[in-house]
Amino acid sequence: MSKFSFSYLLLVFCVQSLSAQKADLIVKTGDKGLYLEHKVARGESFFAVGRLYNVSAKYLAIFNKLDLNKGLLIDQKINIPLTDTNFTQQGNTGTPVYYTAIQSPTLETISSKVKNVSVENIRMWNDISVTEVIPGTKLIIGFLQSKEMASVTINNKPKQEEPVAKVVEKPVVKAEEKPVVKEEVKPIEQKAEEKPVVKLIEEKIEEKVVITEQGYFKNHFEQQIRTNPASKNETVASGIFKTASGWKDSKYYLLIDKVPAGTIVKVINPTNNKAVYAKVLGEMSGIRQNEGLSIRISNAAATTLNITEQDKFIVTVNY
Repeated sequence: MSKFSFSYLLLVFCVQSLSAQKADLIVKTGDKGLYLEHKVARGESFFAVGRLYNVSAKYLAIFNKLDLNKGLLIDQKINIPLTDTNFTQQGNTGTPVYYTAIQSPTLETISSKVKNVSVENIRMWNDISVTEVIPGTKLIIGFLQSKEMASVTINNKPKQEEPVAKVVEKPVVKAEEKPVVKEEVKPIEQKAEEKPVVKLIEEKIEEKVVITEQGYFKNHFEQQIRTNPASKNETVASGIFKTASGWKDSKYYLLIDKVPAGTIVKVINPTNNKAVYAKVLGEMSGIRQNEGLSIRISNAAATTLNITEQDKFIVTVNY
């Protein structure tokens, strides 16, 4: 009888787990950016949930202001951060993340609420052509990147191109030959101006190369201080946290208390005056391993600064 009961409970647990994974991922917004809400199931830990959503257990605890060493409770609701490491709004492959429309919003309004994803991508992913949607409509606004969740590939773009082509063909058939010839002259005149356009593109490429040396977020920092001039310039004790980001895209990150997520901070190594620009992911309080440290920077940022110490070192922060 006891073996039957155990088998029955195991079956129920498996069914519940599968049901939970089949539910749509609905994005939420807050002070720390975009996130998902997860209800803890029996047997789930910070590490299990982190693997599911491709987030480190340590950062998951920090984001929710929880103690990593105390674990999680059944039915406890925790927030899952959507960052550059586990979430993309480019391409068309991954686990779809949805936004629920309210109050008949336009696609431009929705875009502004979810990290300014392009309206063209929203139309393509959801196979729509409207500019305003009905309240309650669920729209794909990006994709979670996780090996633990089912991945799909959305191929709606070719379907949208067909009606566009037909609309263009109709006026061409109805139009007289002379005005058609006149319209073709305009792009020929524009081709003569290709040289200055090429020069502008080359100048932008050179700027990006300079920005990349100190990080992807350097330009964001300059825009930030135009609105809110830097008021903090402190020398602090720092540690390192590991992340896959930054090695190829130069996107550096840091953890720091009492600074809003998304703030760009200039981090300087005083021993060689090298600097990088890092984006705040969240706070680091409540974790015993962070005692004695004011910040933690990503391992890619530390390498760029030529920092070899792993446990504790001194940097200067400006923001």
